[in-house]
Amino acid sequence: MPQELGQEQKQEQRLKQRLSQQHLLQVKLLEMPLTELEESINSELDDNPALEAMSPDDALYEGDARNQEGVGEESFEQQSEREEREDALDSALAGLGRDDEMPVARGYWDETQTADHEEMVYGDTVSFYDKLKEQMSEVELNDVEREVLEYLIGSLEDDGYLHKDLHFISDELAIYHNIDLSVEEIERVLHILQDFDPAGIGARNLQECLLLQVKRKPQSWLKTQLRRLFTDYFEEFTKKHWEKIRVGLDLSELQVEELKKEIHRLNPKPGASLGETMGRSLQQITPDFIIDTNDGGKVTFTLNRGQVPELKVSPSFTDMVETYKSNPEGMTRQDKEALLYAKEKVEKAQGFIEAIRQRRHTLYITMKAIIEWQMKYFQEGDEAELKPMILKDIAARTGLDISTISRVSNEKYAQTPWGTFPLRYFFSDGYTTEDGEELSTRRIKVALRDIIEGEDKHKPLSDEALSAKLREKGFPVARRTVAKYREQIGVPVARLRKQ
Repeated sequence: MPQELGQEQKQEQRLKQRLSQQHLLQVKLLEMPLTELEESINSELDDNPALEAMSPDDALYEGDARNQEGVGEESFEQQSEREEREDALDSALAGLGRDDEMPVARGYWDETQTADHEEMVYGDTVSFYDKLKEQMSEVELNDVEREVLEYLIGSLEDDGYLHKDLHFISDELAIYHNIDLSVEEIERVLHILQDFDPAGIGARNLQECLLLQVKRKPQSWLKTQLRRLFTDYFEEFTKKHWEKIRVGLDLSELQVEELKKEIHRLNPKPGASLGETMGRSLQQITPDFIIDTNDGGKVTFTLNRGQVPELKVSPSFTDMVETYKSNPEGMTRQDKEALLYAKEKVEKAQGFIEAIRQRRHTLYITMKAIIEWQMKYFQEGDEAELKPMILKDIAARTGLDISTISRVSNEKYAQTPWGTFPLRYFFSDGYTTEDGEELSTRRIKVALRDIIEGEDKHKPLSDEALSAKLREKGFPVARRTVAKYREQIGVPVARLRKQ
């Protein structure tokens, strides 16, 4: 009896040890971005003969087709339809005053058709900043022009736009670089930058970005109509008043559809594919999730397979284990050693495959929860629509531990119609007003930037005045908070903004 108890305790200890090792493996794989996962799988295939790769054309995960279905298809699709009737895309275009807004918000911008985009996100090992600097060698510049051009490149936002006012840049050059140039002289250098790739880089607003891209197209009827549309009917375009545009440009319904198709080939954010990763090696930026939004506002997503093959346990090893098990009496010592070896390798292969499956499941339900929480953003692409969301919120929605959500969110990227962003980009702290209303700090910062960009540069607003302006827009934020957010978005105090 004591001997039987001892054997049970040993078996229980071995089981706990195996479970502990399996848990550590799952945690390790969960933390890995796709590129590291590929390396880990290849390494495991080399080390464990019981683990085999199937055809790379097969899907790694069962149910991949199901993963392409809409997130919360029934409820959220109904919600999208209702909001479309009520809002008529007003909220998607409400912040058009911002340079980075894209009017055709519910459409899919097929960035994969742009060679520059593909090359920059997936092929190069040179940073976006360095890629632009390399192009400087192709133009003739004097020393001052070169320094100004480098400064302009360094001033670009992640979306590829130059949001800084040229008067402000002129002051910065004078103060920090002892370069005294007029706005007109700086603008001439900016036009050099705007000739760089990708098309639209260095634009100061959406209209300029689109016109810069149209300018590079070969002469055609479509090019002429696009230039007229973005020059003479830009306001109608932003409001999707296509009937007014059709009449104004004297187009047929078929011609309007052709125009829309051509517009979808333009990139509203030529630098946004890098998200918040300006200056990092682009080889590191491989999206773990691919998210799409169709014209009706339905959001779908898939997990990126990359170069990961489907895995299976080697049939020869499983057959070996079964063969030995079927004849335990006739086993020699050598047979028993072979059985233990085969059994260990099979269990390790099964554990690895299960860890991969668990990783896929965890990533799937986490991304699904993020999209559900931030549905408005994924439908419209407006940064201001990102709601307050912390790790705890997604943990509660998925039933997973906060540490698990943190591991999923770290070093993972999501490719959206508006660019490729780190998963952390979709998380945002909240600001609670005196009335108990919770507002996204990101939304407040967007509103703050809009106010500062629209202020009288001869009489810039103080933090107190900015606080009052924000209050008028529905953001009751104290002066100290305004000062903190202003510093975070890189805007100096009023006296330094004065022209």
